[in-house]
Amino acid sequence: MFGFFSEKFNNLKETVSKTTQALVGSVVETVSEEEEFSDFVLDDMEDCLISADLGVNYASELVDKLRNQNKIKPSYVKQYLKDEFTQILNKAGKNELNYKDNELNIYFITGVNGAGKTTLIGKLAYKFKQEGKKVLVAAADTFRAAAEEQLDIWSKRAGAEIIRRDGADPASVVYEAIQKAKNNNFDIILVDTAGRLQNKFNLMEELSKIKGVIDKQAPESLRESILVLDANTGQNGLQQAKVFSDSVNLTSVALTKLDGSAKGAIILAIAKELSLPVKLIGVGEKMTDLKPFIPSDFIDALFEN
Repeated sequence: MFGFFSEKFNNLKETVSKTTQALVGSVVETVSEEEEFSDFVLDDMEDCLISADLGVNYASELVDKLRNQNKIKPSYVKQYLKDEFTQILNKAGKNELNYKDNELNIYFITGVNGAGKTTLIGKLAYKFKQEGKKVLVAAADTFRAAAEEQLDIWSKRAGAEIIRRDGADPASVVYEAIQKAKNNNFDIILVDTAGRLQNKFNLMEELSKIKGVIDKQAPESLRESILVLDANTGQNGLQQAKVFSDSVNLTSVALTKLDGSAKGAIILAIAKELSLPVKLIGVGEKMTDLKPFIPSDFIDALFEN
């Protein structure tokens, strides 16, 4: 496995500090001085968890486990949450990007417009190029000229090649990219896609068609179907994930704009509700500000004093 996936992110504690306060700090402050869990205290705890974008169902489940039991006291709630969150992240699946050496690897990138897909693709292309991989970007969001122009700029900055056909059928762009990648021994194709939820039916049809081209032309090469979510969307991100899951067999999530967001608990909600692991996190504007998501580091950063 190559270097990018084993690197550590040293500033994670600072990056998730607002999430820490919203998700852990507020709960601990609310209940830790109580001697027992009363219904009043538990209701306050549940409100805190919901406000932190953990989701109503998951928040209720966590709190319900504390009702009518006497083993876990309010003073132990921090450890209780740490254990529960660790278990959920571990159940969601492995967090390393799938990659096979000496083969073509296709990454199918989806998400709503504005989530940060284009930027993430540029940064991911850069990461792979830094590892000596031959990278091709397929600009399959062909109806939004600004998206293609931006992707072109990011690709050039990353040192990756790009297939761009403004206004063309998105599936045909992906077909062309696969043929070029096969003929020229590329290691990686990063497929950008549209994210127009306003017309959900057309979008899902388009994504399904692209997926069909990949399944037909390179059925063994699709490594990941990655949903890109903006950390600041909170629970709306969960709804977006459900929409894309209906059309694309999602394998993982990339969370952008985690720096400065108080809604990083969406990582846990997605793991719980959809059993999808987060594999990448965006933590800034620089080329190098795309990091692998390491659950144990995330948990430690959330719960360090």
